[in-house]
Amino acid sequence: MRTEININPNIYIWAINRAGYKLHDFVIINPKIKDWIDKKKNPTVKQLETFSKKVHLPFGYLLLPEPPKESLPIPFFRTNNIQTQSVSINVYDTILLMQQRQDWLKEYLIDNDFEPLLFVSKFKNKENYEEIVTDIRNVIGIAPEWASGINTWQTALEYITQKIEESGIIIVFNGVFENNNSRPIQVDECRGFVLVDKMAPFMFINSSDAKAAQLFTIFHELAHIWTGQSAGFDFRKLQPANEPIEIICDKIAAELLVPTNSLNKFWKECISIQSAARYFKVSEIVIARRALDLGKLTNHEFFLFYEEYSNREFKKKENKSTGGDFYATTKKRLSLTFAAHINQAVKTGYLLYRDAYKLTSLKGDTYNTFFTKQFTNKRVSL
Repeated sequence: MRTEININPNIYIWAINRAGYKLHDFVIINPKIKDWIDKKKNPTVKQLETFSKKVHLPFGYLLLPEPPKESLPIPFFRTNNIQTQSVSINVYDTILLMQQRQDWLKEYLIDNDFEPLLFVSKFKNKENYEEIVTDIRNVIGIAPEWASGINTWQTALEYITQKIEESGIIIVFNGVFENNNSRPIQVDECRGFVLVDKMAPFMFINSSDAKAAQLFTIFHELAHIWTGQSAGFDFRKLQPANEPIEIICDKIAAELLVPTNSLNKFWKECISIQSAARYFKVSEIVIARRALDLGKLTNHEFFLFYEEYSNREFKKKENKSTGGDFYATTKKRLSLTFAAHINQAVKTGYLLYRDAYKLTSLKGDTYNTFFTKQFTNKRVSL
């Protein structure tokens, strides 16, 4: 027997808009929706399930009497608009997913007698950025010119990621929601976000971004952990929002990446933005802006360079990989430290497999293969 469900038409419209579609365009591709909205027909359960998947919405939401009011759980800073409560569904769902993982890990660590991380929020409401820079270096164990002896941006990323995770911070790299390549996270909307917590701080880095830009986001997020405020960012043109917390975190990130004393010395020996970018493993724009901040470039020289650099980047066609090792990618998407805690929790009976599947966005043979590859006959420090 055909079972139809009566749904508030406003729910359809809300769900379509929420998923980032224009109503007119969505109806053209899915003409049955118009009859549902106009109350001429009602969908079957199967049709409604198909619709919920298309708009990336849990089925139960469609049965609500009115569209729910959703809000971002963290501030999201825009370079020009200061702060927004509006992001795409892919970014929104990713933030919620990271929060679910964080909530589980926090409870697990507390239950297993792990200690809080003393550096989290250590400098809340403090403005001495040089003191914060020194403390970050001491905690994660890096020298002022840590990147100078590293050959590539990728190697620099791997090195700093390991240092950060060894300090107890989870760092995740992904450019899509979960493992769904049809749900990309656009770089110009979200370069990353950070969820501050004394037990389980989480950093999310958009892996679709350039390697040098990812490094800047990493250090900006570290600054947020030390100053105690969760946030997301778009960093248009690698510029922070005009908010006090963003300005101080920007200073911290800049000093961690390109120390003032080191740049002054380097500038005397070789006045080349390109060579400085390679030396410090940052983008040319970061070097140019640091040079402007330190009086090495005038405003006119900076903007001339910025225009030239932007034109060069626009014309450059990057050779992007269309494939790769799924399990190597998954290790970055999960964080090896987080995966190690999941593995231990499952082995000891603390966590059921069905819950592990949900937390890792993996299941069945894919889950088993990943964890076998990572943890069979291997030691991971926790």
